[in-house]
Amino acid sequence: MHYYRYSNAEVSCWYKYLLFSYNIVFWGVLSDLTKVTRLHGIDPVVLVLMVGVVMFTLGFAGCVGALRENICLLKFFCGAIVLIFFLELAVAVLAFLFQDWVRDRFREFFESNIRSYRDDIDLQNLIDSLQKANQCCGAYGPEDWDLNVYFNCSGASYSREKCGVPFSCCVPDPAQKVVNTQCGYDVRIQLKSKWDEFIFTKGCIQALEGWLPRNIYIVAGVFIAISLLQIFGIFLARTLISDIEAVKAGHHF
Repeated sequence: MHYYRYSNAEVSCWYKYLLFSYNIVFWGVLSDLTKVTRLHGIDPVVLVLMVGVVMFTLGFAGCVGALRENICLLKFFCGAIVLIFFLELAVAVLAFLFQDWVRDRFREFFESNIRSYRDDIDLQNLIDSLQKANQCCGAYGPEDWDLNVYFNCSGASYSREKCGVPFSCCVPDPAQKVVNTQCGYDVRIQLKSKWDEFIFTKGCIQALEGWLPRNIYIVAGVFIAISLLQIFGIFLARTLISDIEAVKAGHHF
């Protein structure tokens, strides 16, 4: 590997190490995606492996391409970021145009995870966090927990959690400093009119549909920030590629 330095053209060390630093930050952002647990029909281990492969590939191409001034790696990195950017844009547009389809997929996702609630601790944490943060219970209401064998109200169930809901569905008691994980036991045996005294009765789909309009500026701001970060990475990669090509062109002359 040869490095060319001439007075009329040279590779900018500023752009080189800025792109290297950018990759470290971008790598950290992608690593947060591994915290997402099971999606509908996808094993969490497979998801983590897929994200890990993307992280390693982009990180390797960006960091090594910048430090070694390798045009092929930099072009690959730039093209991958452009592809991710347009995929995100396409997903956002399609989600807006096909809201009913998105709502149905989220319902399937939530119901599938309700069935597997006790099978995976990470899955429990995901559902509990979602229900507590949005003060909701189930996809469309507490009755959705009949889908889970442990919370089902049928006579065939001998679970202690029968006709109950997870503790994350419970209305919090300010006087309690310790979380009562049994607060949802037997709550659905009572009259439905009394449920709202003990648990959240709103479904999480309705809660999220109400949350989005109230926080549209935050969502838009996050999307714009991520987009600008990606555009900045594309700019750095293209600038560094131009510098390297200019140096090589000067060398040939």
